[in-house]
Amino acid sequence: MTKILETKELYFSYPDGTCALQGINFHSEKGEFIGILGGNGSGKTTLLRVLNGLLKPSKGNVTLDGNDLKSIKSDRLFTRMCTCFQDPDDQLFSPTVGEDIAFGPNNMGLTKEEVQKRVEYSLSCVGLPEFVHKSINGLSYGQKKRVCLAGVLAMGPEIILLDEPTASLDPMGVSSIMHLLKEMNVEKGVTMIMATHSVDLVPLFLDRVVILDKGRVVKEGLPQDVFADADMLRSANLRLTQIGHLFEILKKRDRLDIKGLPLTIGQAREELKALR
Repeated sequence: MTKILETKELYFSYPDGTCALQGINFHSEKGEFIGILGGNGSGKTTLLRVLNGLLKPSKGNVTLDGNDLKSIKSDRLFTRMCTCFQDPDDQLFSPTVGEDIAFGPNNMGLTKEEVQKRVEYSLSCVGLPEFVHKSINGLSYGQKKRVCLAGVLAMGPEIILLDEPTASLDPMGVSSIMHLLKEMNVEKGVTMIMATHSVDLVPLFLDRVVILDKGRVVKEGLPQDVFADADMLRSANLRLTQIGHLFEILKKRDRLDIKGLPLTIGQAREELKALR
């Protein structure tokens, strides 16, 4: 696969002296769905804001297709790589859903017909085709999250950065949003980079995970490999998936002869069947 986004020895410090990123080496390959995991204050949001150019690194650089981010014009950058922020109210500002989604495509200089086509298409993708004239103020929190995704999708980006996209959603809302993102990733080839601390989503949807702690990468790799190190997760203020924690207890306390550490119900079922 081809590296599309990469950082080398990336550092970032805030004006108050807080060093939020310390020597981050990160890359994403085209078409991947990557999770950036860490506890509060680990540097997840800061990394996303450096990746999308909203913050300038104190040291090191970010490259997009091998080109330094500083050399790419803002209008070109923000059409290739879009961000969904944690709070949709930070992103939505127009009176109606249709106007908000149309804002980005209008600024791309597209024709009125093409803009309308993109608005309708993106709303259909997020399951809200009838919401084009609906007031933003009349939306539920979950609907606002979907409209934010529609606005990003209407730009036709190659990369979407997501900051806690499931935060404050009920269980059905979480499932709906994550299946939508995975569908966009698989069917449309959009590269997804998601900051989250929701570990139970990892084995179900993500191709690769990067663990941050105190602004440093402490582990990266396939979910199964990364989550095999429970002590590392806990030191980074994370935990095993609920299924993984159950099987950790079964192995350590109940002495069951379990070979692996399943992370999903499906994996757990296979492990239990092997015990018969």
